[in-house]
Amino acid sequence: MIQPAGPRARAALGFLAGGIGALGIAPFGFWHATLIFLAVAFLLFERATTGRQALATGWACGTGYFSVALLWIIEPFLVEPEIFGWMAPFALIFMAAGLAIFWAGAFRLAFRATRMRLPALVVALALAELARAYVLTGFPWAGLAQIWVGVGPDLMLSVIGPHGLGLVTLGAGLALALAAGARHALMVRLAGPLAVVAFVGLGLWLQARLPETEFRAATIRLVQPNAPQDQKWDPAMMPVFLNRNLEYSAALPRPDLIVWPETSVPTLMEYGGPIFEDMITLSGGVPIVAGIQRRDDRRMYNSAFLLDGPVPSQVYDKHKLVPFGEYIPLGDLAARFGLHGFAAREGQGFSAGPGVQLMDLGALGQALPLICYEAVFPDLARSTPRPDMLIQITNDAWFGERSGPYQHLAQARMRAIEQGLAMIRVANTGISAMIDPYGRLIAQIPLGQAGYVDAALPEPRPVTLYARSGDWPALILLLLLAAAIVARNAQRHATLK
Repeated sequence: MIQPAGPRARAALGFLAGGIGALGIAPFGFWHATLIFLAVAFLLFERATTGRQALATGWACGTGYFSVALLWIIEPFLVEPEIFGWMAPFALIFMAAGLAIFWAGAFRLAFRATRMRLPALVVALALAELARAYVLTGFPWAGLAQIWVGVGPDLMLSVIGPHGLGLVTLGAGLALALAAGARHALMVRLAGPLAVVAFVGLGLWLQARLPETEFRAATIRLVQPNAPQDQKWDPAMMPVFLNRNLEYSAALPRPDLIVWPETSVPTLMEYGGPIFEDMITLSGGVPIVAGIQRRDDRRMYNSAFLLDGPVPSQVYDKHKLVPFGEYIPLGDLAARFGLHGFAAREGQGFSAGPGVQLMDLGALGQALPLICYEAVFPDLARSTPRPDMLIQITNDAWFGERSGPYQHLAQARMRAIEQGLAMIRVANTGISAMIDPYGRLIAQIPLGQAGYVDAALPEPRPVTLYARSGDWPALILLLLLAAAIVARNAQRHATLK
């Protein structure tokens, strides 16, 4: 039973527990640690005596969790450490502490419940995580559901989505917290751990009995040049990485489609004619999906294109851009007041494309392209009409080699399960992979390795419930649960009067 001496001790314990709890996310996969952290967080919350203490506890837990989960965020600043390295710790601290505000608000809100306070925290935290995925452009990275990728309970993503599974995860943490409470009877205390074991066991049982992957009579070539970020745009190295892509694309036997990573063509689209000619010639006419930057008037776009002839026949412009990485929020508005250095319309950073669109791959069907960061958002993987596959091209060299690429891959696996579609994932430095509609890795190229792999294309599953509904059922359920808790507390207040 946890009884820290005071508010500061509770905050310190919450921060430490949060850091340990982040070990449930890739590349570690210690989901047990996340559940224990959640149980500790509930117990610390239960011992808060004021709203301010509850808020501080939630903020400490969240800051500890995000500080470890998002450790990769320092990597882009280390590409040129002599210039930007000093900014790395500040970026991590501000990001972790900022995201923890959602958790702090949930703890403070739940504290207002005089009855059912712990269930109120479950609902409040689930709503906070849902809000984190959408508010201020959204950032759902390191969501609680990610601890289940490859474990078995991740199969629930196709039904209830990441926020529904996040709610179940919080419920499991609450069950363990109740089990640790000395005031409960032995059978009540045993019920929580047994329920968690049954939940995970059921997931593992279902995973072991998944049907074999069904494949189409089509082969996709995943090309990974392995260009470190500090060399990617070096004029002396750009031909080296381009030649790798061309060499891998020319290899026999011919596949049905070749996919290159994000910005793998090292020129603007309007100057790409000679490279396009080499691509289509050396591939023997096999269509290629690749990443490139292009300019339209003064605007710049991060794009994917289909090359099935001498020039690109289809172009998709990334529309979910990374704030402060690919554009400056409100930059165009600032230009009206004379601050032109941040304006996307004037070529400062990238401009957003028009939105989700499909790419027609002929006999292979329709593909939904996602560029890098876009695969983090479940709603961007949904499309009407439904595609036949998902394609993510990305440059994970920005994320280093510790945790970022593994977490990004885990989220791509989640998108495949949610939509019941194969995910063709090609990353500049890895991890490139063919993912089946159950989130299984059919083929992959390890992190930091140059090469290619030919993989059969999995057949899609029937459309999933989550693909039809998105996050609306989770939101409605959470609002109904919140209303029930509010009504229960209002009834108690009326009785006391």
